Amino acid sequence: MKSQRLPRYDPEQSYQWNYDHAPAVPQITVPEMSRRWHFCGCEVGSPLGISAGPLLNGRWCCYYAQLGFDVLTYKTVRSQQRDCYPLPNLQPVECGQLDGTQSRVSPSTSMQGSWAVAFGMPSAAPDIWRRDIEWTRQQLPQNKVLSVSIVGTMQKGWGITELAADYAQCARWAIESGADCVETNFSCPNVTTCDGQLYLDLRASALVSEAVKSSIGRTPLIIKVGHFVDQQVIPQFLSAVDGNADAVSMTNSIASRVGETDNELMFESQQRGICGRAIFDASLEQVRAFALAIEERQSRIEVIGLGGIETAKDVTRYLNAGASICHLATHPMVDPTCGIEIREHLSQHSMR
Repeated sequence: MKSQRLPRYDPEQSYQWNYDHAPAVPQITVPEMSRRWHFCGCEVGSPLGISAGPLLNGRWCCYYAQLGFDVLTYKTVRSQQRDCYPLPNLQPVECGQLDGTQSRVSPSTSMQGSWAVAFGMPSAAPDIWRRDIEWTRQQLPQNKVLSVSIVGTMQKGWGITELAADYAQCARWAIESGADCVETNFSCPNVTTCDGQLYLDLRASALVSEAVKSSIGRTPLIIKVGHFVDQQVIPQFLSAVDGNADAVSMTNSIASRVGETDNELMFESQQRGICGRAIFDASLEQVRAFALAIEERQSRIEVIGLGGIETAKDVTRYLNAGASICHLATHPMVDPTCGIEIREHLSQHSMR
C-alpha cells in the first residue's frame, strides 16, 4: 500500500482534532522477522517501536501496531488535564545536524526531515486516559508491548518530593490500567518548569526514579532523557538512576529557538525541541556513550535508541552502537509505512 494513501497526523489541525480523528486500523500484511528481540524482559517481534508523541490515544496505538511497530508508547499523560499549546505544534525547520550548540534554526515552508515540536505535554484527565489505556491493552495483540509515558506536574509550593510523588501516582495508574512498562519523561524542552529538564538534575533524577520504581515494583521503568552536551555527566546520571531504571531512552530532541533572524523568533522566543533527521548524529553518539558507560559500570540498564531514524540502515547503526531496540516518531508521522519498509529490509539482511 502506498504511503500517501494512509492517513497520518495532520499538522494543520489542532492536537484535539487529531486526537478525535485517529485513523482506523488498516488491513495490511506485516512481514515477520526471522528472529526475536528482547528488552526489559519483554520479547518482541522486531526492534521497532514508536516513542511518546505520535500515539495520542489508544486508537493511534492500534493504528501503528498494525504498521510494523511492536512497542507502542502512549503519549505522555499527567495527573491532571493539560491543554496543548496553540498552533503551530509541528513547525518544519531547515538545518543541518545539531549538536546542542546552535542557538537558532530557520523555519521551513515544507517538511525536510526535521521539525520543531511544540505541544507542551498536553494530557487528557486521568479518568479518561486510564480508561483508554485499559481499552488499548485489551485491543492490542498480546505480542505487542504497551508502554505509557508519564510526567509529573509541578504545583505552586511544591518541591522535588511532591513532584516525585506525582510521577509515582501517574505510574501506578498506568500499571493498574494495563501498561506493560512505564516511561518517565525527564526531558521536554517545550516547558519551562523543572519537570522539563529533570534529567540534568542528578538529585531530582534519583529521587523521582526511586519513587516511581517503588510504586510499580517489578514493572520495567524506562527513563527518557534529552541531549547531554557534556558527556562526562553520563556516568553520574547512570549512578543516580541505577537500581531503579531498567532502560534509558534517548534522545528526546535537541533544543533551539526557531526564526529567520534573532529578531524574528517564533514561539515567543522560547526554545523548542528539534526532532527528526537533524538530531541523528548527536543521538547516535549519545547512545554509544551511554552503552560504553553502562558496560564500564557493569550495569544491566538497557538503551533505547531514538532520534532521526528513517531507514533500516539507521536502525542497524543504533543497534550496533549499543541500543537494545529503536523508537521512531517523526518519520512514521510523515511516512506511516516506514515501519513495514524497515522490517522488509531487515528481514532480508543479516543483523548483528
